[in-house]
Amino acid sequence: MKAVNLAVRFACELAMLVAFVWWGWPVAGIVGAVAAAVVWGLFIGPKARRRLPDPARFLLELTLFAAATAAFIDVGQSVLAVAFAIAAVVTASLVRVWPEPVA
Repeated sequence: MKAVNLAVRFACELAMLVAFVWWGWPVAGIVGAVAAAVVWGLFIGPKARRRLPDPARFLLELTLFAAATAAFIDVGQSVLAVAFAIAAVVTASLVRVWPEPVA
């Protein structure tokens, strides 16, 4: 189950970037996706040098996932937004039960 959760989590991370690009294509979307990827890489990712401790990291994850959900809704993808939000919250919560491998 841990491996499945990590796979779904990675899919959610990619879907978050897709949401930002789709929402603001071309310029705002690319800038938004890059900004989200930088924040994730600096503060959330398992190999981040400045990885935030919980609960701050969890709140930042949920904030990024909520913004991506709003982006999906804004482009008219409400069903996708709901499915994404559920998957993102569940996997973010389960990562606290089954921690990611940390470098």
